[in-house]
Amino acid sequence: MTRPALMANPTTLKRSLGLWAIVGLGLGYMTPMTVFDTFGYVSEESGGVVPLAYAFALVVMLFTAISYGRMTRVYPSAGSAYTYASETVHPNFGWIVGWTALLDYLLLPLVNALLVRQYMESFFPEVSGWVWVIAYVAVITLLNLWSITSTSRVNATLLIFQVVLIGVFIVLAWAALAQGAGNGTPFSLEPFWHANVQVMAVVSAATIVCFSFIGFDAITMYTEEAKDASIVPKAIVLALLFGGLIFFTAGWFAQSLFPTDAGFEGTALPEIAYSVGGMIFQIFFVSAAVAAAVASSLASHASVSRMIYVMGRNGTGPISRFFSYVHPKYRTPAIAVIFVGIVSLGAAVADLDFIFTLINFGALIAFTIVNVTVILHFAVRNKQVKGFSQIFRNIVLPVIGIALTVLLWVNLNIDAMIYGLIWLAVGVVVLLTITRFFTRNLRMSFAEDEVISEGSEGEDALRPEDREAFDEQGGGVRG
Repeated sequence: MTRPALMANPTTLKRSLGLWAIVGLGLGYMTPMTVFDTFGYVSEESGGVVPLAYAFALVVMLFTAISYGRMTRVYPSAGSAYTYASETVHPNFGWIVGWTALLDYLLLPLVNALLVRQYMESFFPEVSGWVWVIAYVAVITLLNLWSITSTSRVNATLLIFQVVLIGVFIVLAWAALAQGAGNGTPFSLEPFWHANVQVMAVVSAATIVCFSFIGFDAITMYTEEAKDASIVPKAIVLALLFGGLIFFTAGWFAQSLFPTDAGFEGTALPEIAYSVGGMIFQIFFVSAAVAAAVASSLASHASVSRMIYVMGRNGTGPISRFFSYVHPKYRTPAIAVIFVGIVSLGAAVADLDFIFTLINFGALIAFTIVNVTVILHFAVRNKQVKGFSQIFRNIVLPVIGIALTVLLWVNLNIDAMIYGLIWLAVGVVVLLTITRFFTRNLRMSFAEDEVISEGSEGEDALRPEDREAFDEQGGGVRG
């Protein structure tokens, strides 16, 4: 069917992100400073081998990162695991995967707002936490509404600030170790391995630190805004490796300085900073932690709004159309961005420990499913199992990824399992509602031929009612 001229250019996301901008957004999402926030807990859980826990988690994530990179080439959509599961299995199954992943993606902006509230309350206890949350969430939401390019630039500045401060910490820690602090030498292997290391303790600790790596997968949600979609797989691996290197190195020096449980309560970051650099360095280091939270907020807010946008675009009815709205001037998923901001306001009353128990549940399920989709797409659907190379790439690698992510998932704490399963059950109920007990089909829409390039203007964008008519005529709809 020939498309009406009026419907030739529907409002879509703007292709404006280069390779390093996407890598930066992934690193900002991962929040390098989080290694210090969780250090005390991870050190106690792992038995004093924080770097080993990060190394194990990195290996697990690397297999999954390869799978994400391969699937984003096949399905260059902002929907990530949701899209891959929808296309390789069924849209209903994909919707459940997307819903489960939202437990991770939707809560991280809230976590960052909560952390900033706590930082500000410690400096200004007389000011209500509501004030900081509302002001902070408003700024983050407006930046994400404005444009993904501005979000990327602010994120890059904040990311550089925290990486520089981590570098200063390493230099100060090296000097302290050389003078006899902690293990007494920067060359000790004790932070990585010692006689009392227990494998299952390391695995348990890895389930905690895998939270730190969440962000490399979120890069796939910028696929429709990358200048060239083919750079996304490379950005995924680069963000993961750079993030892993930072976590491992910072964790190594922190563990060298505090080889045994130092009795940290809550975040260990201020005490670690004070121990190596005194009050002045502590102020700068806490400032870097705030910058890290802001950078993570910008990146996580941007990515989850893209997932909500894609899920709305692929749904049916007025609610789906509502969430799939793209601002005609700024080319951002405006309604989805505002919705994430509203959820983030919960930081004024939320409990941090409770939120943390939920995040990894959804992430590890999504990681597992992405590895499964590689097998289904390449080995089962396309029969690419001829010879050792194809079998290794299309079966062996993703199976290893599945095994490792499941290993972490079954070692989550009981609260994460209980509340995660409750969230999953709610998702099933919602799916039954929007499909009218599977009597109405979900759809998959990529509209790749309609994604505009950087510099395009928005005056000719479709009005919502025109976009609805366009969809009804079959434009941009798959499956």
